[in-house]
Amino acid sequence: MTLMSDTVTRFDATSTGLLASLDPLLREWLPRQRWFAGKGRPVTGFTLVAATELLPAGSRLGLYHLLVVAEQPQSSGDCYQLLIGVREALPPRLAPALIGHAEEGALAGRTVYDALYDTRPAEVLLEALRTQARIGGLRFERDQGQEIREGLVPRLMTAEQSNSSVVYGDTFILKLLRRIVPGINPDLELPLALAREGSPRVPAPTAWLRSELDGQSYVLGVLQPFVQGAADGWELALRELGKGEDFTGEARALGRATAEVHTALARALPTVTLGHAQLRPLVDGMVERLDAAAQAVPALRPYVLGLHSAFEALADLAAEGHTWTAQRIHGDLHLGQCLRSADGEWSLIDFEGEPAKPLAERRLPQPVARDVAGMLRSFDYAAHSAGPPNPDWAAACRAAYCAGYAEAAGHDPRTDPVLLRAYETDKAIYEVVYEARHRPDWLPVPMAAIERYATSDLT
Repeated sequence: MTLMSDTVTRFDATSTGLLASLDPLLREWLPRQRWFAGKGRPVTGFTLVAATELLPAGSRLGLYHLLVVAEQPQSSGDCYQLLIGVREALPPRLAPALIGHAEEGALAGRTVYDALYDTRPAEVLLEALRTQARIGGLRFERDQGQEIREGLVPRLMTAEQSNSSVVYGDTFILKLLRRIVPGINPDLELPLALAREGSPRVPAPTAWLRSELDGQSYVLGVLQPFVQGAADGWELALRELGKGEDFTGEARALGRATAEVHTALARALPTVTLGHAQLRPLVDGMVERLDAAAQAVPALRPYVLGLHSAFEALADLAAEGHTWTAQRIHGDLHLGQCLRSADGEWSLIDFEGEPAKPLAERRLPQPVARDVAGMLRSFDYAAHSAGPPNPDWAAACRAAYCAGYAEAAGHDPRTDPVLLRAYETDKAIYEVVYEARHRPDWLPVPMAAIERYATSDLT
């Protein structure tokens, strides 16, 4: 398989013609994608940061790797990674991948589509990783201790998510980050650190894709072993709940797995102590998010005073001299970020953190209670998602998860109820804003928790 070795950028005529072809098509297509962060605001134009041709010119299939900034009102613009395929016409199997038909510029008269749906472009990416190719500003790198076989058949995972993933022969999964920022991405950094610690709870990165632009490094994708026969934690919980089956054994095992990952991260990377001076900004951030959320979602306003008390109680503890340990954590932990293998073992995946937050913030050491709170909220969501709400199921799973965590970590998250309550409250406030904007029918789920957190201590 022949790969190109040159890159074009927005400064030359080729890229100008390419952007002329793509601009009108991407304005319509990009806002419809699940991973597009700027929903609700029109795209007014694009800046082409880099364009790399991955197949030789003159091929029947054109393949371009693009980094483009989507320009929008009241925004400095987000940079997105696109893999663009170009054909004379699309076969029926690629109909869902259609972006549009170019009418001007370098691609005039040709059909443009999302190349990740297509077998050949996906094969090009794996071959580049296998051979550690350097194509323009793209750097395909790998762990020499892991073998990447040729001929693995790719398939795009079509479930909605904030990035895109391709599975190769049920052996590897390549996660391509869609919204990219410069710097060290925790989705590669943390699994590599855990691999050095020998942690079996996180698949060790096999290969990764980076780009070097203007002296800055961007992580664009990570290839990891595919956990065959694994069940997604969210789907598994809903299935067991729907059948009326007990889930506390799984919740307990998942608590142990979480604690093992936290323990390994604390060994691998520095920890810090949070006292009053360090905690006050953290509490202030929670309060600011609450006040902004109450402005955006009127249903929150009757509970603001009670929710404030959850945060101020934490600040009061710090003022009295209490301290907490902070370390690197998952950052966006919930049932959907966990896989249970066929032999019953749990793995944690997707260490990117909350993509909407700045990268520097996602890489800050934080109390492990934040991850625990995310999982506890996830049990609550599951209990409200399958038939009539089942708060008893959620309470049993929450208790089992914390007990399992204590077995592996040596301390129970429930022994610090003020910290845990603050993080659960902060998470529920985030959920209220998200549901109000995107899924209004789900708003009662976090609002039920808001009422509980505002009127009583957590137990």
